[in-house]
Amino acid sequence: MKFDAPAKANLFDQAKIVGKSTPRIDGPLKTTGQAPYAAERHDVIANQAYGFVVGSAIAKGRIAAMDTSLARAAPGVIAIVTAPDTKPVGKGMMNYAPLFGGSDIHHYHQAIACVVAESFEQARAAAALIRTDYVRDKGVFDFPAVAPAAPLAKGQGGKPDTSSQGDFAAAFAAAPVKLDARYSTANESHSMMEPFATIAAWEGDRLTLWTSNQMIAWAKQSMSKILGIDPANVRVDSPYIGGGFGGKLFVRADAVLAALGAKAAGRPVKIAVQRPLMANNATHRQATIQRIRIGAEHDGRITAIGHENWSSNINGTDGEDGTAQTPKVYAGANRMTANHVAMLDLPEGNAMRAPGEAPGHLALEVAIDELAEKLGMDPIELRIRNEPEGTVPANANQRISDRNLVRCLREGAERFGWTQRSAKPGQRREGAWLIGMGVAAGYRGGPTATSGARARLGTDGRITIETDMTDIGTGSYTIIAQTAAETMGVPLDRVQVVLGDSDFPASSGSGGQWGAASSTAGVYAACVALRRAIGQKLGFDADSATFADGRIDAGGRRMALTDAGALTAEDEISFGDFKKGYDVGTYAGHFAEVAVNAYTGETRIRRMLAVCDAGRILNPLSARSQVIGAMVMSAGSALMEELAVDTRFGFFVNHDLAGYEVPVHADIPHQECIFLDTLDPVVSPLKAKGVGELGICGPGSAIANAIYNATGIRVRDYPLTLDKYLDQMPDMA
Repeated sequence: MKFDAPAKANLFDQAKIVGKSTPRIDGPLKTTGQAPYAAERHDVIANQAYGFVVGSAIAKGRIAAMDTSLARAAPGVIAIVTAPDTKPVGKGMMNYAPLFGGSDIHHYHQAIACVVAESFEQARAAAALIRTDYVRDKGVFDFPAVAPAAPLAKGQGGKPDTSSQGDFAAAFAAAPVKLDARYSTANESHSMMEPFATIAAWEGDRLTLWTSNQMIAWAKQSMSKILGIDPANVRVDSPYIGGGFGGKLFVRADAVLAALGAKAAGRPVKIAVQRPLMANNATHRQATIQRIRIGAEHDGRITAIGHENWSSNINGTDGEDGTAQTPKVYAGANRMTANHVAMLDLPEGNAMRAPGEAPGHLALEVAIDELAEKLGMDPIELRIRNEPEGTVPANANQRISDRNLVRCLREGAERFGWTQRSAKPGQRREGAWLIGMGVAAGYRGGPTATSGARARLGTDGRITIETDMTDIGTGSYTIIAQTAAETMGVPLDRVQVVLGDSDFPASSGSGGQWGAASSTAGVYAACVALRRAIGQKLGFDADSATFADGRIDAGGRRMALTDAGALTAEDEISFGDFKKGYDVGTYAGHFAEVAVNAYTGETRIRRMLAVCDAGRILNPLSARSQVIGAMVMSAGSALMEELAVDTRFGFFVNHDLAGYEVPVHADIPHQECIFLDTLDPVVSPLKAKGVGELGICGPGSAIANAIYNATGIRVRDYPLTLDKYLDQMPDMA
């Protein structure tokens, strides 16, 4: 099925199942411990051995010698795979740093060996017996020191990643009200609960990976390229994933070493990467430095907006582009963006929830508040006054598909009690606590990708959906079941969903906020194909028939779904070129209230609100969970999350959950999430957009703006830890 024009009225507009809050159908399995995660899949193949990954103790240089004699003689050891004795493997999709092989060291905790033993404890003990001698090279680890000289990143077609409209320099110089400020965001860890984990087994030349990966089709192709084997000989299976946040979009060392270890051991091998290796061995969100310049008239109309971003990566490209949202959010005729990337010898930076937009909002939405302060204008009114009309601010040739940001801000202000906010900072106090309120707008793109599925009708009238789509904690099982039940006209409990196996039709996978919109559209396409197969068998026009309550009404005929017997159909959704003429985005108004202790500087979040515009919400219950979870992550970015860099030796020091702080329940009190009743016919047949990354775009800056409103202190260096402002706290009587 090709989606080549905006959706018209269809069965989802009178939905009975899609759009209704529905408990997750996989919930009972997860709450009873029956959902099989990668490292727990003891039943998929017998005789599993355990692998333990050894990481490099230096950040740059080479291995001079590696002595494994004591380890090989240790109890239970079956095999040891070492990097110096292994030809470097290939790079899979979006792998920027080598995964394994050879003596060269590119970053700290790069995998240099894997010990395979009968038990995890034996593998761990033997790994500690490996003795490695290194030749250390001088590396570059200090991002702020090298950022000023960083070249422009490569954009589309290899061109420099910079853009402009009008004459930014002249308009900014002429603006009667100006803001010129710099902001910085920290390196961040994905910190998903489930570590990278894989069980690998060979059957002749065929490799099977039971793993934790967000993108099954990508993983299959990547493992083929990495190991130099036919993709047809690779199967990837990942039905349940304990969090990914982008960290599991691409193949990592656990899959590679499990495969190599299984080959060396001659039996299946299981690897769960130990927590202290997660931050440095795998990927992270890169730190940024951002400069924002905005010029405006006295009435608040923006006449010039410039956003420059500096980040880094191990390959000198593919940085964290904090300017990603700036061309889309606010009107302004004269504009400029530029994205610079420095080369560092730190571990690889790669996708993390809302890459680009998440740290970009931390700068842009604080800058807008600072401009409002200069103008003496309410920050919500300033945002509304610069609402674009119909087309993308930075591209007049691209229409906006559907946008209700003003409504998000206005309804959010009313719901949150914005009128209680003091326009002058530091005025509201409750005992020892200074109280402040903050707001931010949120934008995240709403992309879609080709997605396929297989729909089966059983003789008992049950529907089974098979697709390699993944559920990373987002509720994919449920929204796919809802889509199939709605399309086929059966109760939800008559649908079975099977996910995550590369033997199934390739889906969009989970990432980039495209998973829900794309995978459900693919399931719809497969179900339409099944309806047509039923119509062909029973002799009616399926496209004009009504499927409901397990029965079919067609041209005066009434049939039972079971009359068709067993049938299977397969299809995919693909998206036509018409969408290139539109920017499909999701929008939010984010609000936060904080209390800052007047004596200690301690910040406590008191309440948060997100009002979201994301088209049809397929399952409000799970969508709310996605948004409030993203709000928590944004609060972490604002207040505590930071991978601390040892600039002498080139590694993230706090590489565990003891030193890398994330928000806990006590940090996050009341959260509200409201979804507007909007539809976007441009995005897909279901008129539904993703929402899981919108929730991280803006709440952190709303918190920062609230801290300023509480204290009158503006901190532009994230996270906003109290050491950065305690000495500036107002004197207390």
